[in-house]
Amino acid sequence: MSSKIVVGIDGSPGSDRALEAAIDVAKRYDASMVLCHVVERIAAKGDMAPLHADEPEVKAAVEKQAADLRDQGIDTEVRSESVVLGGPARSLADVAGETGADLIVVGTRGHSALAGVILGSVTQKLLHLATCPVLCVPSPRDN
Repeated sequence: MSSKIVVGIDGSPGSDRALEAAIDVAKRYDASMVLCHVVERIAAKGDMAPLHADEPEVKAAVEKQAADLRDQGIDTEVRSESVVLGGPARSLADVAGETGADLIVVGTRGHSALAGVILGSVTQKLLHLATCPVLCVPSPRDN
């Protein structure tokens, strides 16, 4: 049986910390990884712009992280999903189901803190939607 870990990646310090935890689990259990980046879009006529202006940089960083993991011998793929505001949790749960993941790893605070205040925590929603265990990694605290 091969283990698979889906990691929610959004370019935030919290998701970087979640990735570190996921790498540790992957190495311990010889698991493959799916780095899942969900692009939140603002509903608009015509082309829907991303919520975050730095989206191209985040995507490039995710691809680099995946390449670095492959160099370390961890089988890693990247999935990029696109949703209108409020949908990252559903996308992460769907990717986990589609890939047969044994675990989802996410940070507790991410890139879309404002949306979290208005619409609720992505991690909180994910805990209700996922059909596999979810490892929630707290963000680093400022000292």
